[in-house]
Amino acid sequence: MSGCGRMLAPAGARIAGAGACVAVALLVAACGGTEGGIDAVFADLDRSGSPGASVSVIRDGEIIHSRGYGYAQIEHGVPVTPHTVFHVASVSKQFTAMAVTMLAAEGALSLDDPVRAHLDFVPEFAHPVTVRQMIHHTSGIRDQWQLLGISGWRLDDVITTEQILRLMSRQRELNFVPGSEYLYSNMGYTLLAQTAQEVSGMAFAEFTASRIFRPLGMERTHFHDDHEHMVPNRAYSYRPFPTDEDSGEDGSGEETDTGYTKSVLSYANAGATSLFTTADDLARWLDNFRDERVGGSRVMEMMKTRGILNGGDTIPYAHGLGIGEHRGLQTIGHGGADAGFRAQVNWYPEADVGVVVLTNVANGNPGGRARQVAEVVLAGAFPEEAPEEEEDQPASPADSTSFPTPDPATLGGYAGSYYSPELDALYHLEATEDGLVARHIRHGDIALEPSARDEFVTDRWFMREVRFERAPDGAVTEMRVGGGRVRNLLFVKLAVPLPR
Repeated sequence: MSGCGRMLAPAGARIAGAGACVAVALLVAACGGTEGGIDAVFADLDRSGSPGASVSVIRDGEIIHSRGYGYAQIEHGVPVTPHTVFHVASVSKQFTAMAVTMLAAEGALSLDDPVRAHLDFVPEFAHPVTVRQMIHHTSGIRDQWQLLGISGWRLDDVITTEQILRLMSRQRELNFVPGSEYLYSNMGYTLLAQTAQEVSGMAFAEFTASRIFRPLGMERTHFHDDHEHMVPNRAYSYRPFPTDEDSGEDGSGEETDTGYTKSVLSYANAGATSLFTTADDLARWLDNFRDERVGGSRVMEMMKTRGILNGGDTIPYAHGLGIGEHRGLQTIGHGGADAGFRAQVNWYPEADVGVVVLTNVANGNPGGRARQVAEVVLAGAFPEEAPEEEEDQPASPADSTSFPTPDPATLGGYAGSYYSPELDALYHLEATEDGLVARHIRHGDIALEPSARDEFVTDRWFMREVRFERAPDGAVTEMRVGGGRVRNLLFVKLAVPLPR
């Protein structure tokens, strides 16, 4: 690593203290100006055999830094360049929101329309869900990835839009009353893309290309809704090997001699994710917050409008965008994470500066790196000093209290086959000498650890919490599964257990 790289704190660490601005100024000078200072942020990736990153910085409409670091395809020796195309995961959401917001501004729909007014396959829930609530993640609609995980899917499966919509059509309950809470839902954004498609009469990928990407000169950007579509200059995604989670959430991963393993992504759905783009193209999009070339002032102001809950509280989430701040400067941005891809885009409206960091490795930390890039580019412009580093506090002793394992008779009462009508999924529960185990044809055995009476937890990301419900006579009749972005998903205990 170069001397400049050693001078900079590790990616994501804070440059702290009253002399923070001086420290950044010295760093920039030592590294040969702004360009050298930015290069230092990515010094750890700028080496042979490493996944990489692409960074673009735009100021007052001019791209002032654009460079790739590391490798887009390690196994083929293909370096990252400013033209490398990345999957940017949830950074996609602002473009989905933009499409719907433009249509609303044109009078083609109202953001307060019930989603069923445009998508008749969406179930008629007890409380109607509106387009605006989906935009702000206050709809209560369950998250598609967690539903798929509970169903038995792996996240490296080919997952199409049609399969997600069929899953949505079977849902009968929401996580909560719409508008009462904020809880991130990828399913809501898949439905927003479908709403834009139905209202516009155009395929979603074509609508966004013709109305957003082409007018902004985003020539290397598209919504990737076909996993067989070949994309020149695309990056592959990776994760470090070995790690504590070698197999990841989806169970994929194969050891290599490079220190990294391939993290496969085969999505064929768009709206919540699947934007393929470059750092420079995203910088051009960020500059639209300055010149409002696409959408105009009305649409761009709507895009920055944060959600309001039923009780009157304002949430930090706007239209596919998080509204925050960095050392006293407002930020408008979003991050993304799928497989090994990690992305962050931040716009600083008071400085007319945009920062884009795209990486193809799971520990790439684009959020931390983007803030460090901003520290270099905006040195001296922040109205607040960086916060002091917090001293390490002694770790609190872990809470070793655990709920006792139920007796064999109680465990036996949970055993049986459980079916979810909403997922068309089946789990077989068995009482073993080691406790309660849920068995699934794809997920294998899942140990259920007791946490309270009739309540259990697991170590699976898609199935953190399990709760059993009983009939008046005390017999177990239902299992509710959730945790995270899915709550209380119903599994009915079958009268006769099915063979495993």
